[in-house]
Parts: sequence; C-alpha cells; structure tokens
Amino acid sequence: MPLMLEPNPSDIKEQKIYREMGLTDEEFAMIECLLGRSPNYTETGLFSVMWSEHCSYKNSKPVLKKFPITGEKVLQGPGEGAGIVDIGDGQAVVFKIESHNHPSAIEPYQGAATGVGGIIRDVFSMGARPVAMLNSLRFGELESPRVKYLFKEVVAGIAGYGNCIGIPTVGGEIQFDPSYDGNPLVNAMCVGLIDHKDIQQGKAHGVGNTVMYVGAKTGRDGIHGATFASVELSEKSEESRPAVQVGDPFMEKLLLEACLELVQYESLVGIQDMGAAGLTSSSAEMASKAGSGIEMNLDLIPQREIGMTAYEMMLSESQERMLIVVKKGHEQEIKDLFSQYGLEAVAVGKVTEAKTLKLTHKGNVVADVPVEALVDEAPVYTKPSKEPVYYREFQAMKEEIPAVIDYKDTLLNLLKQPTIASKEWVYRQYDYQVRTNTVVAPGSDAAVVRIRGTRKALAMTTDCNSRYVYLDPETGGEIAVAEAARNIVCSGAEPLAITDNLNFGNPEKPEVFWQMEKAADGISRACEALQAPVIGGNVSLYNETTKEAAGGKGESSQVAIYPTPVIGMVGLIEDLDHITTQFFKAAGDYIYVIGETKAEFGGSELQKLLFGSISGKSPSIDLEIEQKRQKQLLAAIRNGLVSSAHDISEGGAAAAIAECLFGTGFGAEVTLAGNPTAALFSESQSRFIISVSADKKAQFEEMMEDAVNIGQVVQTGILTITGENGEVLIEANIQECEDVWRGAIPCLLK
Repeated sequence: MPLMLEPNPSDIKEQKIYREMGLTDEEFAMIECLLGRSPNYTETGLFSVMWSEHCSYKNSKPVLKKFPITGEKVLQGPGEGAGIVDIGDGQAVVFKIESHNHPSAIEPYQGAATGVGGIIRDVFSMGARPVAMLNSLRFGELESPRVKYLFKEVVAGIAGYGNCIGIPTVGGEIQFDPSYDGNPLVNAMCVGLIDHKDIQQGKAHGVGNTVMYVGAKTGRDGIHGATFASVELSEKSEESRPAVQVGDPFMEKLLLEACLELVQYESLVGIQDMGAAGLTSSSAEMASKAGSGIEMNLDLIPQREIGMTAYEMMLSESQERMLIVVKKGHEQEIKDLFSQYGLEAVAVGKVTEAKTLKLTHKGNVVADVPVEALVDEAPVYTKPSKEPVYYREFQAMKEEIPAVIDYKDTLLNLLKQPTIASKEWVYRQYDYQVRTNTVVAPGSDAAVVRIRGTRKALAMTTDCNSRYVYLDPETGGEIAVAEAARNIVCSGAEPLAITDNLNFGNPEKPEVFWQMEKAADGISRACEALQAPVIGGNVSLYNETTKEAAGGKGESSQVAIYPTPVIGMVGLIEDLDHITTQFFKAAGDYIYVIGETKAEFGGSELQKLLFGSISGKSPSIDLEIEQKRQKQLLAAIRNGLVSSAHDISEGGAAAAIAECLFGTGFGAEVTLAGNPTAALFSESQSRFIISVSADKKAQFEEMMEDAVNIGQVVQTGILTITGENGEVLIEANIQECEDVWRGAIPCLLK
C-alpha cells in the first residue's frame, strides 16, 4: 500500500487542515507567530494536542486559580503526575483522580479499563506504590438497553484491569440521572504510599543526559485522544473509535514493578507517564519543567505497527509506556533492569541546552519547536459567563414540603432508587481484598486501607451530588467537599486534602462557564474551611451529546450533563482502634442525630421520586457549623465514645437509619421531631446518625453539643419510627427493606 503524502505547510494553512485537528484560525496564527513560520504536519499535530483543553486547560485555568493548593502537609501540589501529602514518620500518601468519559461512551470496556491504567501510572510515576483504587461513575436511568450496556461494560472494564494488576478497588460512588444518558462519566482515582526519599518528578534535567522509552510498543491506538476528549460527543463519535486506547494490565503490572525498582537507582533523573498526548506531552512537559530541551530520533521508538509516521508516533496514546531521563553512561543498567521484567528500555534521545523539542525521522528533521511554545504559550480563555435563567427561577421558588401519604411505602421506594440502592452488584466484581490491607471494604461511608508496619490507616472516598450543583453550583460545590469530609470523619480519619474531577458541559456556553466558576468558588471556600487543600485533579469539559434531528432535517439539539465536580478525598486514621463504620453494633446502644433538620427537598431523592424531575433551591450549608461538628465528632471517635457513625445524605434520615441496620440483624426504635416528611426524608446538610453504648452516653453528650438522643438499637429486626406526637410513622421489617435495597440494581439489569 503506497504511503499517503502528508500535506505541506502551505496546504495546512490554505486548506485550514489544522481545524480538523481542533485548532482555531486564531490559534493557528498564534503558532505561526511563535515559530516565525508555518508549522509542518507533525508540528501542527504537536500543537493541536498540547493546546487542547485536555492538556492545556485553556478554558479552565482561570477557574482552577481559585483553588487553595498549599498546606503544611502538602509535599507536591498540582503540576505533577499526582499530589503528595505528608502522613508522618517519613511517609506520604500520593493520590489523584482522572476522567475517561468520552472513550467510555464510545468503547465502555476499554475506555474504563485504560482510565484505570492511566491513573495508576500517574501514581507510580511519582515513585509511589499504588495501594487502592476508587471510582465515581454516572449513567442515565437503567431503563434503555444502551445505558444498561454502558453500565455493565464500564464496571467490567474497571474490574478487568484492577483485578488483573492486583490493586484493590475499595470504594467509590455511582449515581443515575437522565442527564448522563448519552454521556456517562467514568472518573478513576488511585491512592499510593511513598517514603519521602523516593519522591520523583517528571523533569528532564542535565544537558547530555539520555532520554529513554520504557514499556509497551507504540501503535496507532489513541491517536488524537486528547483532542477527542476536548469536543462534544455526537452520533459521529463512533467514527472516533480508533481514538480509544487498548489496555494490557499484565504489561502494566510488570511496568509498575520495574519502575518502583528504578526509583531506587541514583542514575534516574526524571520519569513521566505517557498519558494524554503520549510522547508529545511527556517529552515537552519534562523539558519545560526543567528549563531544557529534548532531541529524539523517532526511528528508535519501539513500534508494533508497520510504517508509522512521526505524527502517529508522537500523537499515539498507546498504553503502559513511560518516558524516563537517566544520567549519561547508565543506559545499560536501565536496560538490564527492564529486561528482567521482559520489558523494552530504549535510548531514544538526549537532553539539550536548546529549549526545543527536536524530532528526527528517517534522517530528516520532522519537528523543531520551542517547548515553551507547546507547554506554556497555549492561549488562556476567560469565557463569557452568564447566570442561567433556570437558576433565577429555581431561587425564586417557595420551599414546600411534598405531600407523602404512606411513609413506609415511600421509604421502600427510596431504597429502590438506583442512586441509593446497594451497589453490591458492582463491587462484588472488584477484588477489594487483594494485598490484604483493606480494613473497611466497599459499603460503608469511606473505604479504609491499613498502612503496613504501623498503627495508621488511610480513609478514602469520592463524592458529588450533581443535582445540588445543577440547582446551585456554588452551594453544591461546598456540599460536595463537605460530604466527602463527613464520610472521612465518620470512618475515624482526619481529612488531609482533595483531588477533584471537574466534569462539565461545553465551556463556550456562558451558562456552563458560569456553573464552572460558581462551583469552583464553592469548592474553594469549603476546602479552606475544612483545611483540605486541592493537590491535583482533572478537568473534563464538552460533556454534551449532540443529537441529530430525525432524518437529518432541522436543527440538532445538545444535551449537557449536570455539572459534576467530583471530590476525591483521603484522610489519615492515626490508630487502627479509631476505625469506625456506619453499622449499628449492639442492641441497647443509643442512637443520636447530630444536626438540624430543615424542610429542604430541592434536588432530593424524594423530589425526584414524586415528581420525576428536580427544581427549587438546593439544601443550604453553613461551613462553620460543618467544621465544628466534624471536629467534635472526630474527637469523640478518637476518645472511643462512638460505636458507629454515618452521614445523612440521599434519602434523608429514614434511609440513613435503615442503612445502619442492614446486615446487622438488629432493629431500631426512634422518635423524630418536627414535620414527619421533613424529619424522615429531608436532605439537610451537616447531619449524622451516631450510635453510642450505654456506658459512654454521658461522656458523648458532653463532647457533642449538637447531638440529640432519638432512640435505641433493638434486638428485633424491626425499624419503628415514631413522630413527636406518638404516631407511628414507619414500622418496617428490616429484612424487607434490605431485600428491596439489595435487589434493586440486579432487578433493573434483568
């Protein structure tokens, strides 16, 4: 087959070929100005991926600047593969969350699997051993064959990769809503452990040092993946299937072990994962961070396909590959190390004084561009921002209490809602006990993983109620951080820091950019109040589905997801004795509710259940009260006064109490004050359900000023909830409640 000739620079300019790569006319003119000439085909490709939203954050930088990113325990903030926080004794925790939304919409198994593989590489590229995986997933309602297919395949992809590589998937969250029908969200988080002395950075220091390619061979999969992730999905997106990478977890396991051994070598200078934009981003970013240049001979790149062009090699996003820089003269020891794992390690270039990325292929210079132009000179856009009409309408709505006729029936129906229902169908596919460090498995407020050789443990969670963010982005952003922190505290841990995954629609729409700005304001305020800085994360924009009009006639419509800024949080448990779960422990224990219940139903599961849609104001939150309650509760847990702790979230207090009973064989007798519907189903914030043994009751009440005793755990498996006037609101057999809660998702998938 004859090779296709690449367009020359004048063709690229005159025929506007750069537009097909995602560059605008103005951006192409900027590139010409920076280079002092028109770029050739390969160079245009380099700029197109490095200047994509996925790599440059050109639309989101003004928003990201709002986040607090420093703290006394922060060892590495945003800008590297993952963030790092000190946990004492010369140890640190490394973590980050990333999205693989667009690939998962097109090819859900591989899209999800390679999302897992990519985030694992981000963590071990820092020199850390990955110890746990989490995820945050969003799908449409489990009604159509397409959504069921996406759900099953995404879960299978996460399980397939994580189980094979031997890293436990210990937690996460899944929510369902029609706004995600055509655009599921697949956010993967990885947590690792490291000794301070082993921390690495992706920098190409030392003129003359050798640039080496290690890991799997380069193929044509994933070409322009970064660009693909920076545009809306449409019915034509199926044509982008080649942009979805293919993962090999067994190869990654070998690469992981080899790289963790490599970290101990004094000859290692820098290391970076070939993630989005592959060889282009890893080489350009490593050079830029070091203030140097890199020269590579692409003839030396290990290739698994015949006749690959420079453009294809530089833009490929083939998986399980790393770029490293080693001291000159030490190449053989690196090759020997990787060969022990059956992996290639090839010297492909060197660090140069000229601050350029210079590429040769078949004896010709195919690219020579300043690394600063690629990495630092991407345009930054402050997009127009406009408050949406719907927001003003919702804010003007009077808060009303929905009419509920049968409280027990309503509780059973809420427990059946897929967002509240048991996710056991999902997590039983994950190996969450591999490596035997998982102390609290999926199903409680946060997962807990012990730190071997110490009395310490890490608690971890992912959280975001996107309905609240849609109704009120600023308040919703605050709530997302606060709920994550509540889950961490309920597990006996002190929140350390967050990593965020900002999933939004098209930022070029003023209403979407307004949602981003306001959500970031809320997240920032909550992070400051709860002393949990942002140490890294990911932005995923253009999460909109273009639906063509029937028959190709008329205007197509665009459907955006709810704004979904997912918060990944990690906390430190100082002593294994402090680990707490949500489940009631003994009959006779006293049950408390902490926090005030208001009539707040905007965005609630009850509102969605009764009306089929959401509207009005989101629940309110007072961050000062939130912080005070969390501190007091954590102190009570550390003093050994708390038997169980669970935050009140979706479904309100009735659902939370039921969840505390599932799997225990116990029942509960409680009395709730105030309007019955609000007392049972309101989703007011900063609230907890706590159980305390009789001998700790007085001491607990002294420490926890907002705690109200509402009843006791009982031996019978019956949940009885009484109103303040003595009326029995709910009398339910807990087994019946548990059966509908456990069976809901499997039933919908049949």
